[in-house]
Amino acid sequence: MNGPAQPLGNSDGGGLGLRGRLVTGRTGDGVIDDGTVVIAGSSILWCGPTAELPAGVDVETTQVPLILPGLVDVHCHGAVGHTFSADAEGARRAAGYHAVQGTTSVLASLVSAPSDVLLEQIAVLRELVQDGTLAGLHLEGPFITESMCGAQDPAAIIDGDPELLKQWFEAGQGTVRSITLAPETAYFAELVALCRDYRVVPSLGHTDATAAVTREALTGGAGGTAGTSAGGAPWSATHLFNRMPALGHRTPGPIPVLLQAARQSPDRMVLELIADGVHLDPEIVRMVFSLVGPDSIALITDAMAAAGMSDGQYTLGSLDVLVQDRVARLVPAGQDAQPGAIAGATSLLLENVRRCVDWGIPLADAVTAASAAPARLMGLDKPDSDKVGVLAAGYRADVLVTTEELELLQAYRAGTPLTQERNARADYSV
Repeated sequence: MNGPAQPLGNSDGGGLGLRGRLVTGRTGDGVIDDGTVVIAGSSILWCGPTAELPAGVDVETTQVPLILPGLVDVHCHGAVGHTFSADAEGARRAAGYHAVQGTTSVLASLVSAPSDVLLEQIAVLRELVQDGTLAGLHLEGPFITESMCGAQDPAAIIDGDPELLKQWFEAGQGTVRSITLAPETAYFAELVALCRDYRVVPSLGHTDATAAVTREALTGGAGGTAGTSAGGAPWSATHLFNRMPALGHRTPGPIPVLLQAARQSPDRMVLELIADGVHLDPEIVRMVFSLVGPDSIALITDAMAAAGMSDGQYTLGSLDVLVQDRVARLVPAGQDAQPGAIAGATSLLLENVRRCVDWGIPLADAVTAASAAPARLMGLDKPDSDKVGVLAAGYRADVLVTTEELELLQAYRAGTPLTQERNARADYSV
């Protein structure tokens, strides 16, 4: 990464102006060929076409190639050798690495584990949410289906238990923002009702559900009050296609139901996609964008501890993982065993945006799916939050400067330039 762009102050000694090709993240804005973002303190003061810059905004601008909003990853397990867990310092370093690489808002994903372990992890990580290091917590289980556990410990997977879920939400003190649930788990409707009570997004995944069970989950869950047709409450799908039955023309499984829900209600159903070139073929990514549009897609990394590291042995939860050629898989049992399941990913979110563009996805759409859409899903664009995911007046000044090829030149978080030196100190709280 190159050094930070130099802030050029106005006559009052404050403010930073960046001028270049601009992608706001907001659907409909497209790519503004000559745009300007004005940062004042930790917030965006103004953003739009340079020709429309108000005369009263007095700031010198730095010319840059391309300006994007800070990216938002709602499914991430760690980086630089650290997994999000009860290790606060390791979690801080992992979040800091993603921030300096352009993902300025990260949800820490926790894999299935015994309740006492989850409670300990939640208690530690909630403090990192409260101090701004993390944007929230995501529980990826344990109320999922063992046959679709993937790189999760099958011994930790249990039937749905509303009392346990309430304990975890209470322990989180408002920091748990999403949980992956299998529609076929016990007490599914009650679990969804609790999610609504605590403003937590239920995400369908790690499931062997049929299309009929999936449709019932969306339209009839929680006494009919939690479906996509009622109340406007959001849903998501955990890494669509991965760890769910393949789409078949006689046994369709959950995928077509989820695609239909996203197309019909883009403000209520968001589909996670891992566009790392390993989890999904480019044709699948192109298909989903064309079917549901960027407002219903959240590009994610599913990154684990090996992100930002070399090949080698790592862990994901309680399981051993081997990374070879940047592909993470569970360590197989026995010398003659087949390669284990894919165990998370090693890519960065900006790299996945770049891949999408290389695969033919319009730049503005790929950026929306990595910023505005996931931010809206998790409520990170609400007035009672820091408001991230879009370059617009009043939003937190999370801004990326990149080359035209989407190579990162500089990341700003809350108006502060992030550097490799800050990453080494693991100091990213704002």
